[in-house]
Amino acid sequence: MVFSKSEQKNVTRVPNVLARLRANSLFSKASKCLFNVSSVEYLGYIVYSEGLKMDQAKVNKILNWPAPRNIKALHSFLDFANCYRRFVRYYSKKISSLTSFLKKDSCVPLNEDGLRKFHQCKEDFTTAQILSHFHPSLPTIAQTDASDYALGATLSQVSDLGEHPISFDSRKLLPEELSYEIQDKELPGIVWALGSLEVYVTYPNRSQLYLK
Repeated sequence: MVFSKSEQKNVTRVPNVLARLRANSLFSKASKCLFNVSSVEYLGYIVYSEGLKMDQAKVNKILNWPAPRNIKALHSFLDFANCYRRFVRYYSKKISSLTSFLKKDSCVPLNEDGLRKFHQCKEDFTTAQILSHFHPSLPTIAQTDASDYALGATLSQVSDLGEHPISFDSRKLLPEELSYEIQDKELPGIVWALGSLEVYVTYPNRSQLYLK
């Protein structure tokens, strides 16, 4: 993928890249390439000037997913949904009740509560947020959250248009962490979040970093 800040720069940059490929005996098939476009589908995402969002075809696939009738089917759904977890705030917290059905003696097909959580999980993807591109010059906010079952981290930046998300991440609590008091989950949550967001919070010449 070759991107530029202006069409004029793109006219110069693309031939340079193609020349480098040719010099190393690497070739691209013209029928599979797109030129001078403002957005492109890439690995299931839509990449464009404002940021990154889910491909609507992937959203529709999740919305049309039938209720799982066995553990294998539930695994398949969660494996697919996990590919796009970065778009859903506190994803691990939201699916914790679904993952509990993966246990050997769990109730699958899902009971009434399980079906409700399954459909709620699908709905979360209809409101999945657009993730903006990271700009080192903008003030950056790292926000953490610890719940009974999971840790969450949100990275956002503040521009003239307001605060906008850059990245979401989350993970389930480890078995030994589940027994911690909530205040004892907060500090490990901060340490984990800073590690998860390391590529952003340690970015050279980054502007101010605020921790919530």
